[in-house]
Amino acid sequence: MEWTIDSDATAPPFEQLRQRIAEAAASGELPEGERLPTVRALAETLGLAVNTVARAYRELEAMGVIRTEGRRGSFIASTTLTHDDTRNAAIAFAKSAQSRGMGRAEAVTLFESVW
Repeated sequence: MEWTIDSDATAPPFEQLRQRIAEAAASGELPEGERLPTVRALAETLGLAVNTVARAYRELEAMGVIRTEGRRGSFIASTTLTHDDTRNAAIAFAKSAQSRGMGRAEAVTLFESVW
């Protein structure tokens, strides 16, 4: 794994890292079960703060891209998503947007901006 973080990019470093790992998992470059570097090791390699890498890992775990097994480390989770998984994610997004007072059009605009 050779990743770099673009300090001139508009996306923050944690988002760049999250996106790169998610893309590598989706493409098979990082296969299911592949162990990721520790947060500290990856932070050192990339010249990032430990909390930056930890945030990327937390978000990847929340997305279901990685799974963390305590002291054993973090691993690429199953890359096979079902229709139900996607539907459940859409439901969670809709509920989150509604609970924050967003209307449908605003939520769709937000979704399209990250697509």
